[in-house]
Formats: sequence, structure tokens, C-alpha cells
Amino acid sequence: MRTGTWLGLAALTAAALLTAPGAEARAATTLDFHVANGNTWTDGTITWYARSVLVKGVHKSVSDATYETCRSTIGYTLDSAGHELSHNESLTQDTACGNTHTFQIQVDADVPGGAAFVRVCLTDGTLKVLTCNRYGG
Repeated sequence: MRTGTWLGLAALTAAALLTAPGAEARAATTLDFHVANGNTWTDGTITWYARSVLVKGVHKSVSDATYETCRSTIGYTLDSAGHELSHNESLTQDTACGNTHTFQIQVDADVPGGAAFVRVCLTDGTLKVLTCNRYGG
């Protein structure tokens, strides 16, 4: 009988620990970003996950005269030393040309602990980088 009591107590303790607040998966961290070049910009949110980040937002172009006046966004993940882990750009159908357009970019950070920093860059329609800001840390 004593063994059964201890087993029951151990099972109840294990169940309590598994449902304790500290045992839940940690919520993803989210941070706002804004990168501007003249009167064009990209802004939105960066969400950090275990081995990737999601860069989601809107970019704005004021002219559709040429592809160089269009705007797009690139996201880079960086380790704690500032070395690039991976990058990804918004899809060509998400490029803003004389308007605003939404985008969503998943960028890998396949290292233990994931990305320490994210660099978000505003580009022209040919993906030439115009300006960047670094976030995190």
C-alpha cells in the first residue's frame, strides 16, 4: 500500500510541474521596426522564434516611374557576434511601386538560441539595399 501511495503522490507532483507556468513554452518576442529612405519606408514587426524570425509589415514607394523607384524589404538574421546567419527578401509580387504593399518574410536562424539580432533593409525594386537598421540584442 505504501508503494501505491508514493506512486500516486509522484504522479500528482509530475502533473503539477507539467502544468506550472514556468513549464509552458516561452512566448515569442515581438519588436516593431521602421526603416526609412527619403519619403519611402518599410515598417512592421519582427517576431523571434527558436530558430527563425518573421519580418512582417508594409513598404511604401511614392513613384512607379522605374523599377529603381519601387520598394521591397530584406530581412537578415545575425548571431550574437553580428555574423549573418541567413537572409530572405519579400517576394516580387509584394514589391511596392507607387503605392504601399504588405509583405511577410520568414528568415532562418538555425543555431542554438536562434537569432540575436535582425537587420531589416529597405531596397529598390532590383533589391539594391538603400538603408538598413539592426534590431534586438
